Amino acid sequence: MNAIGLTRLLLPVLALLLTGPASGLAQSDVSADPTGTMLKLSVEEVALLVLQNNRDLQVRRLTPVIVGTFEQIERGAFDPEVFAELEYAKERATETARATGTQFDVEGNEATAIAGIRKFLPTGTTIEGTVEQSRSISNRAPEQQVAKVGITVTQALLQGFGPAVNLAAVRQAEFGTVASHYELRAFTEALLAEAETAYWNFVLAKEQIAIFESSLAVARQQRDETELRIEVGLLPEVEAAAARAEVALREQGLIDARSLLEDRRLRLLRLVNPGPEDSFEAQIHAATEPRMKPVPVQDLGERLQLAAKMRPDLNEARTQLEQQRLETVVTRNGLLPRLDFFVALGKTGYADSFSGSFRELDGNTYDLLAGLRLSRALGNRAAEARHVAAKATRQQAQEAVSNLLQLVRLDVCLAVNELERVRQQIGASAATRALQEETLAAEKERFDVGASTTLLVSQAQRDLLASQIAEVEAIVNYRIAMVNLFLSEGTLLERRGVRLGS
Repeated sequence: MNAIGLTRLLLPVLALLLTGPASGLAQSDVSADPTGTMLKLSVEEVALLVLQNNRDLQVRRLTPVIVGTFEQIERGAFDPEVFAELEYAKERATETARATGTQFDVEGNEATAIAGIRKFLPTGTTIEGTVEQSRSISNRAPEQQVAKVGITVTQALLQGFGPAVNLAAVRQAEFGTVASHYELRAFTEALLAEAETAYWNFVLAKEQIAIFESSLAVARQQRDETELRIEVGLLPEVEAAAARAEVALREQGLIDARSLLEDRRLRLLRLVNPGPEDSFEAQIHAATEPRMKPVPVQDLGERLQLAAKMRPDLNEARTQLEQQRLETVVTRNGLLPRLDFFVALGKTGYADSFSGSFRELDGNTYDLLAGLRLSRALGNRAAEARHVAAKATRQQAQEAVSNLLQLVRLDVCLAVNELERVRQQIGASAATRALQEETLAAEKERFDVGASTTLLVSQAQRDLLASQIAEVEAIVNYRIAMVNLFLSEGTLLERRGVRLGS
C-alpha cells in the first residue's frame, strides 16, 4: 500500500461531510416547551447540534470538495486531445523555365485538412496520430489529391522522463486533498471542544446564580435579624451598616452572575444554532449533571503515543512534508537537459480524386523519420534556484514536523497536569466549603449570644460564598479539562461517538 493509501486510512473525514455523526450520537432529541422558547440540552445533544447546524462548520465543509477538484485538474494533463486544422492557399506568381529561360505565369490554389489525436503518458511519452488530405490545382499541372496517415511517438529520455516526475503534480494534489481533510478534522474537533466548554461554562454560570441567590437570602435574613435586635435594643445602630452592606454586595454579585449567564447563553446558542434563523431568544435548560467521579490519569505514555498518531494538525504537517518531497523530485529532474527521441511513420496515397487518394494508401509508399532532439539552458540558473528552494522548503517542513510533535507532547502533558490539578481541587474545595459552613455556623452561634458582631458574620458568609463557588468551579473545570485533554490527543470526535468513515 502506498503512502497515500495509508494516509487515507488514517484520515476518515469524508463521511462526516456526507453523513454527519454516526450512531454514537443519535438524532437530536432537543425538547422545547409549547412556545418554543426553552431548549433542554444535554452535552451530547450540544455536540450533535454543533455538527449538524453550526454555520462555521458548514462553510469549512466545502473546502475539501474544492481542493479535491485539483486532482482532476492535474490528471487532465493526461487526457487525450483531439485537434483539427483547415488551410486554404491561393497563389499567382511568375516563374522562369530553367531549360529555355523564358518566363511564364503560374496560378494555383491548395486546400489542406488535418485531423488527429494526441495523448501524453505518465512515462513522458507523447503519441500523436494524424490523418491529412490535401488538394492542389494549378494551370501548369493537373489536379492532385494527396492522402496521408501517420503516427508520431516522442519519448523524453532525461528531463520529463518517468511517472515519478510526470505524476508528481497529481500526487501533490492528492496530498493536498488529504491535508484539507485533516484541516477540517482539526477545525471540527476545536469547534466541538469550544461548544462543550461553552456548555459547561453555562452550567457554571447557572450554578453560581443559585449560590448567589441562596447567599442573598441568607444575607437578607441576617439583615432582618440584625435590624430586629437593634429595634429591641440588643444591638447598637452601627451593626446595621455591615448587614445592609452584605445584602448590597450579594445583590451586586447576583446582577453580575445573571449578566454572565446571559452572555454564555448567547454564545452557546450561536454555536448550536438550533433554529433555521438566527434566534437568540430561546432559553436553555442544561440537562447533564456536571458532577462525576474524578479519576487520576495513569496512562500518560499511551496518551502521548495516541496523540502522535491522531493529532490532525500533526498529520497535516506530515502530509505537507510529502508534498515537499515530491517537489524536490520535480526540481531535481529540472536540472537535467532536455533530450527527446522521436520517430514518425506515415503512409501516403496520390490520386486525382479524393476517394482515390485514400485507396492508394495501401500502395508501396511510406515515410519514416527518427532522431534525437537536445536542448539545455546555458547556466540553468532558474532550475538550480528552484531546486535549492525546494530542498530548503523540504528541510523546513521536516523541522516543522519535529517541532510540532514536541508541541503535541507538551500539549498532552500540560492537559494531564491541569486535569490532575482540578481533580485534586475538587476534594480540597469540598473540604474548604465544609469547614467554612462550620465556621459560619459557629460565628452565628456566637452572634446569637452576643459574642460576635454582624461584620464577622458577614465575613464568614462571604468566605462560605467564595468556597461554594470555588467548589462548583472545580467540578466544572474538571469537565473542561477532560475536553481539553481529548482535544490535545486528537481523539475528541471518537470519544464523543462520532465515527468518521473512510
